[in-house]
Amino acid sequence: MGGSDVGGSRIDSSVPHSARVWNYLLGGNDNYEVDREAAERFIATFPAILAIARADRAFLGRAVRHLVGDLGIRQFLDIGTGLPTMDNTHEVAQRIAPETRIVYVDNDPLVLVHARALLASTSEGACDYIEADLRDPKSILERASGTLDFGRPVAIMLLGILHFVHDIDEAHAIVRTLLDAVPSGSYVVLTHSTLDFDRDPSAQAEAQSDWNAKSANPMRPRSRAEVASFFDGLDILEPGVVSMTRWRPTFEEAGDVAGYCAVGRKN
Repeated sequence: MGGSDVGGSRIDSSVPHSARVWNYLLGGNDNYEVDREAAERFIATFPAILAIARADRAFLGRAVRHLVGDLGIRQFLDIGTGLPTMDNTHEVAQRIAPETRIVYVDNDPLVLVHARALLASTSEGACDYIEADLRDPKSILERASGTLDFGRPVAIMLLGILHFVHDIDEAHAIVRTLLDAVPSGSYVVLTHSTLDFDRDPSAQAEAQSDWNAKSANPMRPRSRAEVASFFDGLDILEPGVVSMTRWRPTFEEAGDVAGYCAVGRKN
């Protein structure tokens, strides 16, 4: 689950939407009854989804802090933003470097309404908000160029979003288009759902099947090898493609969760 940048672009409260369900799982209030019902069904079948949601958010913070504080990145293109919660990308980044510039992208107009109202940049930096679909990366890049300088390194954030693109060739093409637009020294930050970590993946598969039947955003979990393939040609930062709890933890994390993450650098 996770971000929400694939699908229709008008608010529809009659079917659950991934951004609003994710918001509910993270303890937020920006969701409808249909989203809460879908989330509770998912939790009932696969309770570990709560730990996955928390692990995804914690990874975002660690990755952004490393990129800004250790690697000097000052620009982020965050696609599939989701509804604002705690420690959003620009908040983490601008606490370290107030001049950081961020473009948030989502296709749910509810997300963009909340983002514009709640995600305020520092005066030294910038935040912009684009309503667009991941499946049209050229449009995203064109519109983001008004805020980001694509002659300088950019971190492309794809957290919990590529699993909504079912065809892996299409997903690869999207990532290549985004990477082709940014210079050497740019990064891709990715999280992705998987069934790999479950000894008996039937519960998660059942929950996802129910989600796919009822949601505007059906999901396609992938294996570690498939997730790693998005980083072909990039230098993957240590510790590689790992469960989201295992990427440079700041303290002893809980066990593995059913979601991969990685950060890759373009040479």
